[in-house]
Amino acid sequence: MKPLLALTVLLLAATWMTGAGGSSAVTYIGHDKVAESLAKGGNLVTAPDLTVLGSHRGGPGQVEVHEKETDVFYVVDGAATFITGGTMVGGKQTKVGQMLGTDIHGGETHHLAKGDVIVIPAGVPHWFKEVQPSINYYVVKVIKQ
Repeated sequence: MKPLLALTVLLLAATWMTGAGGSSAVTYIGHDKVAESLAKGGNLVTAPDLTVLGSHRGGPGQVEVHEKETDVFYVVDGAATFITGGTMVGGKQTKVGQMLGTDIHGGETHHLAKGDVIVIPAGVPHWFKEVQPSINYYVVKVIKQ
């Protein structure tokens, strides 16, 4: 029940952040699909101004910078060392509005654990540097139009 409550809170926050330009349609996602999304990763909601997905990591990732996406993460299980800010090293554009890199110089270290929420504004480098041993989290991507 707590993950569903957390997802509801994140969806409300995303709606508030997108303002009056967001969709007025109600979206419901059943608990089975939510659980599957957390276990395997995958989108729950896709709209022009936001995306909601469940994510599972069993190891570190690449450094990311999103030009027009603010990420809101809610950690459901697990832990990770997460770096934000600083300067991306080895950055290459992988798709429109997104760059991936190999390291961050001068960033801030966060130790994410169950129940934590972190908001990464568009344009800020971020990186799951270490994952111990895995992490499950919801992501709300608020997209600037």
